Amino acid sequence: MSHRAPKAPAANRLVVLGGDGVRAAGSVWLVGAGPGDPELLTLKAFKVLATADVVVHDGLVSDEILDLAPVSARRISVAKRKSRHSYAQDEINRMLTAFALEGLTVIRLKGGDPFIFGRGGEELEACREAGVACYVVPGVTAALASAASAGAPLTHRGAAQAVTFVTGHAATGETPDLDWASLAKPNHTVVIYMGVSTAAAIATRLMDAGRAASTPALIVEKASRADERRVVTDLAGLAEAAAQVSGPALLIVGEAMALAQAGTAQFVQSIEARGLERGVGS
Repeated sequence: MSHRAPKAPAANRLVVLGGDGVRAAGSVWLVGAGPGDPELLTLKAFKVLATADVVVHDGLVSDEILDLAPVSARRISVAKRKSRHSYAQDEINRMLTAFALEGLTVIRLKGGDPFIFGRGGEELEACREAGVACYVVPGVTAALASAASAGAPLTHRGAAQAVTFVTGHAATGETPDLDWASLAKPNHTVVIYMGVSTAAAIATRLMDAGRAASTPALIVEKASRADERRVVTDLAGLAEAAAQVSGPALLIVGEAMALAQAGTAQFVQSIEARGLERGVGS
């Protein structure tokens, strides 16, 4: 029988597991699940996930990673898509603290790193306000995975002396109010999360602020996954290239992106597969 639990009832949006007697204090772990490839999960994340009573996870976390949790652990998806959230952030915050106050170990499994545009800070604050112990396990964020697979360093002694991570949209859904003059400086890599829909506006802002239209740019869709796709372009062509993207993607602008390789990902075989070929453990 499957261990997947049904979705929480829509009536009150909170599912509290009751029990008899007084239980020991629970805890919340904000765990970075990495960009998608299960082999990029950290060892600590792997160990912590094995202790879960409840796993509250993002929609992009793969089943391969979710299956590392105990069979008995309850899974709750709090998937967020553009203009379509299964739970509001306040509801997620209340859910995490309510389960922990019931004495449960709650794993909040977040794509990438909890503190890189993952709203982990808000969840940490909610736990502190509720008096719930909260711990953070960092994860490999999409920027690192995207640059690594494309062979394009985020920093480079001759081409990128700084790197900045920014969001591609504001809370209102519009282009964010950023320090465009600073981002337009040469030899500076700019990584844009959630920027596919605002790529045209971002490119315009950067060029208006003085960034050369010929500055190399890279778009990586579904970083580190088997169906990863990369598009190499320049700042002038960023909007047109972004229009080709349908899945979650990252935009990277900067001189060091001249080293990026386009196309679909050609992954090195997994460590496990290479070990079997070499007869490791035989």
